[in-house]
Amino acid sequence: MKLNCLIISLLFVICAAWPVKGQEENDVVVGAARVDQYEPILRGKRIGLLSNHTGTVGERHVLDIMLENDLNVATIFSPEHGFRGSADAGEHVSSSVDPITGISITSLYGPGSADRLKQAMGGIDVIVCDIQDVGLRFYTYYCTMLQLMNAAAENGKEFVVFDRPNPNGMYVDGPILDMKYESGVGRLPIPVVHGMTLGELAQMILGEHWLKDNRSLHLTVIPCLNYTHATRYRLPVAPSPNLRTMRAIYFYPSICLFEGTVASLGRGTEMPFEVYGHPDYRGGEFTFTPQSVPGAKNPPLLGQLCHGVDLRTIDEEAAIAGGLDLTYIIDAYNRVGMGDKFFTSFFEKLIGRAEIRQMIEQGLSAEQIRATWAEDVEQFKNQRRPYLLYAE
Repeated sequence: MKLNCLIISLLFVICAAWPVKGQEENDVVVGAARVDQYEPILRGKRIGLLSNHTGTVGERHVLDIMLENDLNVATIFSPEHGFRGSADAGEHVSSSVDPITGISITSLYGPGSADRLKQAMGGIDVIVCDIQDVGLRFYTYYCTMLQLMNAAAENGKEFVVFDRPNPNGMYVDGPILDMKYESGVGRLPIPVVHGMTLGELAQMILGEHWLKDNRSLHLTVIPCLNYTHATRYRLPVAPSPNLRTMRAIYFYPSICLFEGTVASLGRGTEMPFEVYGHPDYRGGEFTFTPQSVPGAKNPPLLGQLCHGVDLRTIDEEAAIAGGLDLTYIIDAYNRVGMGDKFFTSFFEKLIGRAEIRQMIEQGLSAEQIRATWAEDVEQFKNQRRPYLLYAE
């Protein structure tokens, strides 16, 4: 590990557990629950807390736990979907005040976020990140963490991660992002499925010099206990409005790619990320019609009858085993019959490379395309190894 770049809590070395493979999720202790580990670090400091509705310990929110321990949370930073987690994907979230605690909320999603962040930095000494990620390059919570890490480094603030398990932390898959496609859904040169917790990724960001202007940062990670990358961790709270089941979370690497096409992945239905279809999909007996609902106020193909595929017939273990599977995109591409018009420019931002679309259009199979990023996967596994906090 590049320790000259990292200031990691020695408490990890003393206290972190390395459990056996197959540990159940209810045995896991998240970083936010380890008050005795982080209270001495935060005592007497003005805290900026990055969290949302996923920042829970049992039935309690991390904010309440910190306040009960007389820690001074001066402001709350909220990511995509807002602090309470109810906003649509991509919806602008305004800064506000938390009605329960009266603490100001600084939204880091939407226009003007950089100015809002700059204004908030003067009132804090340390930033704490406690949020449940799902381990995908295009899931935006890590992008918000990166934004705050850069702000902390620029302004000489400390940064602390209360770590949480990665429900897709069992494997690595997909091509490494070509940085010419860097966007709000891809900020780092990592595969689609990186298999790391946010604490591990924070260490890698620092150690690989991915912070702006190669700045240094005082980073501390409060690790989980009783977690390994083999753990099947079932999230206690839906991480965002349209990831409502563990099956959807396991299918997310594959099905989210439909966001870069004309097809629907079920936004505006009761089964987002568990179905896909289009009005012109040929041969599909399953049908659904996207409607305006909370969390999907204006979904793609609103009010249109879509023919397609119901993935709820596939069990969770099969969804995990499939990894990043292009079978579904290829199936829809062939059955909709629109040629290149099936894709939008957003597809490259999601998959991270230009040639993937071209290979689909040339008729290559999912297995043939996956073979083209095998080297990326092995390269990244070796690159990330020094930063892992948990046994593989």
